Amino acid sequence: MTRPEILFPLFAGLDTLEGVGPKTAISLSGLGVEKPKDLLFVLPHSAVDRARKASVRDVVPPCTVTVEVEVGGHFAPRQKGRPYRVMVRDEALEFQLVFFHARGEYLQKLLPTGQRRLVSGRVELFDGIAQMVHPDHVLRCEEAGELPLFEPVYPLVAGVTQKIVAKGVASALARTPDLPEWIDPSLKTREAWPDWLAAIRAVHQPTDSADLAFTAPARQRLSYDELFAHQLTLSLARASLRRTAGQVSAGTGTLQTAVLAALPYQPTGAQTRAIAEIAADMALPLRMNRLLQGDVGAGKTLVAFMALLIAVEAGGQGVLMAPTEILARQHHEGLAPLAAAAGVRLEILTGRDKGSERAAKLAALADGRIGILVGTHAVFQKDVFFHDLRLAVIDEQHRFGVSQRMELGAKGANADVLVMTATPIPRSLALVSYGDMDISVLDEKPKGRKPIKTAMISTARLDEVVAHLARAVAEGRQAYWVCPLVEESEVLDYASAEARFAGLRAALGDVVGLVHGQMPNAEKDAAMARFVAGVTKVLVATTVIEVGVNVPNASIMVIERAEIFGLAQLHQLRGRVGRGEADSTCLLLYQAPLSESGERRLKVIRDSEDGFKISEEDMLMRGVGDLIGTAQSGLPRFRVADMERQAGLMAVAQSDARRLLHDDPDLSSPRGKAARVLLWLLDQDRAIKLIAVG
Repeated sequence: MTRPEILFPLFAGLDTLEGVGPKTAISLSGLGVEKPKDLLFVLPHSAVDRARKASVRDVVPPCTVTVEVEVGGHFAPRQKGRPYRVMVRDEALEFQLVFFHARGEYLQKLLPTGQRRLVSGRVELFDGIAQMVHPDHVLRCEEAGELPLFEPVYPLVAGVTQKIVAKGVASALARTPDLPEWIDPSLKTREAWPDWLAAIRAVHQPTDSADLAFTAPARQRLSYDELFAHQLTLSLARASLRRTAGQVSAGTGTLQTAVLAALPYQPTGAQTRAIAEIAADMALPLRMNRLLQGDVGAGKTLVAFMALLIAVEAGGQGVLMAPTEILARQHHEGLAPLAAAAGVRLEILTGRDKGSERAAKLAALADGRIGILVGTHAVFQKDVFFHDLRLAVIDEQHRFGVSQRMELGAKGANADVLVMTATPIPRSLALVSYGDMDISVLDEKPKGRKPIKTAMISTARLDEVVAHLARAVAEGRQAYWVCPLVEESEVLDYASAEARFAGLRAALGDVVGLVHGQMPNAEKDAAMARFVAGVTKVLVATTVIEVGVNVPNASIMVIERAEIFGLAQLHQLRGRVGRGEADSTCLLLYQAPLSESGERRLKVIRDSEDGFKISEEDMLMRGVGDLIGTAQSGLPRFRVADMERQAGLMAVAQSDARRLLHDDPDLSSPRGKAARVLLWLLDQDRAIKLIAVG
């Protein structure tokens, strides 16, 4: 596919623009500007009112003012480094124009004595005398029309001035073509959005502050274009995955029924719904690519296991991948009784399997005797072969980008893919990060899950907390104590895990264990195993326990210096308790005084157990980039759109993109061709490749 000709002028070299030389072109790259079209999307963040006034008398300095003046005398400095002054007079007042490091002959030409000029700039009072230092504009009266009444102010970087950007933008606008419309006509009419070219002109020529707001129709339209292009890319990725023929895996229900009969509880409505959605996908001759999103303790594992059983019922195999060995072992232990009830062979494969034991497992996997395999990423090593892999379930992979998800599918000939995450993601963010997937949400807690009592306690009351722990341990209960950092740091007074461990051991005896990130894996596993077995009653830990660890007897969670943790992290940590019969508590230990945002975070956690509500709050407080660490999230960088404030637009963009591709899969209709132009304009190279392949 080649770039449409209509866009050629916007993809020319930057130095083809007026006022942009090679040096300026290099500086502009700091604003993300590589081509003329990039300047169109560098939007002004504010503007200066340059409406004309009769006199400086009419304003209250310091402020920007535009007046017509008669030029008086020039006063060149006697000493180096002193300013050059030009006296001027408007209708009612005489004041000074002041220039530093200026060349006299240049100023004589710019401001000839006795002539009239229009000057615009910031006026300040200095020793009672009004001065305008370095006017922004000096124009002949007949050029007054060139001065915008409401002048846009652009973001800048080193080597770039307002004049350079404004001139570059004007030059880029002059060559901008009128592009065919890619927005659905009924949507455009409903929202009263302008055409694309009109919108681009409007954002660079604001007439008042309402034009600068993200709610202005022109800005809304350009935001939508960006979100729509992004969703079109994700929908194309989804369509190309779906075009990959999948295998039809229709379950018979026999194994699932056996497992449901063995369960001591009824699945929730949300679990039943998610299982049905997955079963329907697996029965299609297209590849499933689904995200299973559930809050802490919403019962994702059961849903995943049912999906794996469908693969086995259909005569194939399933694999469940966990990010760490601890989690893989835990999944294996948790699922073993269910697999036994169904009469399915379940095995675990990790980096620890060596020699003949490993060889035996690989042989059983290759000839189909193992129905379900649990493991770490070790299941993707070159010598691992499945007899007939139908379903790959990936646990906790918000660390897995779109491209890794695509690689994963390559292991099984067109295996269906189910990604699980226990991190509730705000809807707008799920649409951006997982828009190439279909989403099932578990939004109910299983029956019998008790609420967790959460309290905020100042570190000044540490002794009371330790005494409370001593009583709980005497009653046979178990607790986690989470510390923020390992190793004493002189700068930060965080209680290190080592020191806290020593202190608690002195108070409670040898029932206190320790696990942290610096330990060798084998030691970590052994420490966890002692806690799971109940030998250790209090486990002092860094956040290595955040994801997935399951110890039903643990009913107390102490989080030290809770104010420095993120909301999602606090919610995940709290979810480690409340899994058994006993009433559970979570103590948020904070160091006073709390910052405003620290206090707000802790109160959100104290007052709510709803992970989705918490994640929405988190996004409002921290912004999207921080929420998932933009560096590793592969999040798109939007130039106009604001994901936090325009979540609604994102949802519309997704359904619109999917509908367009459903009606016009190869984008060959007039609107489809217009959408191709949009993808080129916004550098959606991945989408363009996918169309070319498609």
